[in-house]
Amino acid sequence: MSIGNLPEDGNSLEDDRSSIGRALQQARISAGLTVDEVSSSTRVRTPIVRGIEQDDFSRCGGDVYARGHIRVLARAVGLDPEALIAQFDAEHGGRPTPTAPAPLFEAERIRPEPRRPNWTAAMVAAIVAVVGFVGFTLFSGGGEEEGSTVADETSSPRPSASAPTNSAAPTKPAAPNKPDPSDSAIAGVPADKVTVKLTAEGGQSWISAQDHNGRLIEEGVLREGDSKTFSDSRRIDLVLGNAGAIKLFVNGKEVKNVGTNGAVQRLSYTKGDPEAG
Repeated sequence: MSIGNLPEDGNSLEDDRSSIGRALQQARISAGLTVDEVSSSTRVRTPIVRGIEQDDFSRCGGDVYARGHIRVLARAVGLDPEALIAQFDAEHGGRPTPTAPAPLFEAERIRPEPRRPNWTAAMVAAIVAVVGFVGFTLFSGGGEEEGSTVADETSSPRPSASAPTNSAAPTKPAAPNKPDPSDSAIAGVPADKVTVKLTAEGGQSWISAQDHNGRLIEEGVLREGDSKTFSDSRRIDLVLGNAGAIKLFVNGKEVKNVGTNGAVQRLSYTKGDPEAG
């Protein structure tokens, strides 16, 4: 048997597969982002990001937190988080087995015994009902025949004039057709707000948008052909990871020369003409 083709160090071919940290690091570099930018957008501290890119998960605080960090970092750099989490589970013993539910408390299984019918009370009630019915029949039987003739003469209803049945029911006016929403909503932006529209035309780009209070509106990878529109009452701050691939409209007007391919641009816009500042 020939063993000359086996690796000298005894490692399997699975060692050639890219590690989780290396995959995240390469995707971040391809998106044109720094470690500090990824940390700021994902709220994961910089030392933890650096450690994960070196496949060191000791700073995460456990496997549960490590899975969460891997998920947000993968989304920030445009990778599939489920594939990386599955690789993490395979390398770290899988997900914890759920605990079996505790057995029911024995008192919950006790069912009350059905009550036996009270035949004595039922017989007394039946006798009282029969006696009452016989007494009522004997008391009211004498005057029934005398009042029957009068009842026959007065009880027959007289024919009355029939009300017209063909009254026309009022018809509701037809609801006016609602106009279809405009395909170019960016052209009718309100003057009291700042509106920004991003379209990836020259490739994909990592984007981040915040309102005037610094709250995150959107972040992630904008794939080629997709568009995003953001609006705020005062200001919108943008970070574009691949500025040359983005077509930008601000307050209904196209902004030329946003940036070059691969360049990271930080932009801020307020109400009014974007070229006028």
